[in-house]
Amino acid sequence: MDNKAKRICIVAKGFFPENTPRSFRATELAKQFAREGHQVTVYTNDKEYDYTAFEREYNVSVLSYGKLRFKPLRSNGIPVLGELKRKLGRLLFMLVDYPNIEITWKLKSKLKQLQEQDLLVSIAVPYAVHWGVAWARRKDKKLANVWVADCGDPFMGNTLESFRYPFYFSFLEKWFCRKVDYLTVPTQGAIKSYYQEFHHKIKVIPQGFNFQDIVIKQEYSTNNIPTFAYCGGIAATGVRSPFKLLELLSQIDRPFVFHIYATGGLDLLKDKITGLEDKVVLHKAIDRVELIKRLAKMDFLVNFDNGTMHQVPSKLIDYSLSGRPIMNIFPASPDKALLMAFLEGNYQGQWKIKNLEEYNITNVTKNFLELLNHSSVS
Repeated sequence: MDNKAKRICIVAKGFFPENTPRSFRATELAKQFAREGHQVTVYTNDKEYDYTAFEREYNVSVLSYGKLRFKPLRSNGIPVLGELKRKLGRLLFMLVDYPNIEITWKLKSKLKQLQEQDLLVSIAVPYAVHWGVAWARRKDKKLANVWVADCGDPFMGNTLESFRYPFYFSFLEKWFCRKVDYLTVPTQGAIKSYYQEFHHKIKVIPQGFNFQDIVIKQEYSTNNIPTFAYCGGIAATGVRSPFKLLELLSQIDRPFVFHIYATGGLDLLKDKITGLEDKVVLHKAIDRVELIKRLAKMDFLVNFDNGTMHQVPSKLIDYSLSGRPIMNIFPASPDKALLMAFLEGNYQGQWKIKNLEEYNITNVTKNFLELLNHSSVS
């Protein structure tokens, strides 16, 4: 690829200062493309956040595709009504992807104003972002020479959700896949989660971070009491449920401190740590760089295995950057012997990323830009 500066547009719901994996993806790509001298424009939803300082610091233009009017239906203080709202919200999410579906027509309208780019990267979840770009892209308005749909998680092929989307969403997925030039997924195993007819369009480009942002100044020293941590989402069931681990920990008669940094679902844990209040410390989500520095002070870190190679949690990159051993367990049946070994300082069973350099943002942006070398595979 030539060294000429490219016009690059990133379209995403999640973006700085939001604290989610998809926000990290969009934000890190935008900053690195700009550092490399490219002209970068980001379209995200109206977050009522003043991006003036961010734009000045990183030389990135951040535009809004509009304020989202549809709101999630959440439980409230009235138990019966709250539960009805929660169930209705779940039903609408499953049937029509509410409230994300609003993004689709907002993008269709907003992207009419976009001057043609060299590269457009749309980032999901939610997949409504891809659908909106597909709707806006026409033969007489391609939007970009190359459109890449970045898929952190599968949609119809998602095996981690407790429900499957109705059959009619398959038509929507195939429609946008026909229009896109490339699909990018974080792991080789994820390819199986997409329709066979589009496998020729799929490229593996993992999550990327600027390693230079992560400077661990202090050297690790063993804590007086075994201290470990988990960070990420919390759920009542499934691969994000820590309940079985907490139950196992409640049976262990030895001192320890377990820090949980929850990006969601913190309220689910309050009743589950009864009797463990002096051993389990709950935290709200914090800035990613600060979190990694805190993780570096732990004796070890906990990852809940999702049981599939199709989706690898981006937290494992953060864990690896912290330099601490990773205890990988199945949330439904945590291995007591493995846990006890880690509590005793035996980390022989730790999980490791094979090649951490793959996740360096400079290599990740290079992989995206290389797609400009190839003719469209649509």
